[in-house]
Amino acid sequence: MTSLRPFHLAFPVHDLAAARAFYGDVLGCREGRSSDRWIDFDFQGHQIVAHLDPAARPAGVTNPVDGHDVPVPHFGIVLTMPDWQALAARVEAAGISFGIAPHIRFEGQPGEQATMFFRDPSGNALEFKAFADDAQLFATE
Repeated sequence: MTSLRPFHLAFPVHDLAAARAFYGDVLGCREGRSSDRWIDFDFQGHQIVAHLDPAARPAGVTNPVDGHDVPVPHFGIVLTMPDWQALAARVEAAGISFGIAPHIRFEGQPGEQATMFFRDPSGNALEFKAFADDAQLFATE
């Protein structure tokens, strides 16, 4: 198995100042390079890039997962449980509405995980999850 390498994700935002405040202040992402059209962020060691698209609109598609309507597309990261709990508290304190409130998904089953969904100011859906046991990330039984 190869060592884990950082991924890169570029996504549209309608307002760079709002993206800078959300990803920098709320999520705690360090800012990298930027221009008047895009901003690089360090997303837990991965590179995400907010690209300006004034017409950006969120997708309205969902898929049912464990009794919730999960927004598609979405992206996020797997955190440690303490970091996940701290982020949930920070998001709530910032007054951001959860699309799916923090809870345990697949409780008592393979892949049991803590998860939460919310949207950035441009409507991009994000999921953050954590496992009590990281070996459950790809568990099937």
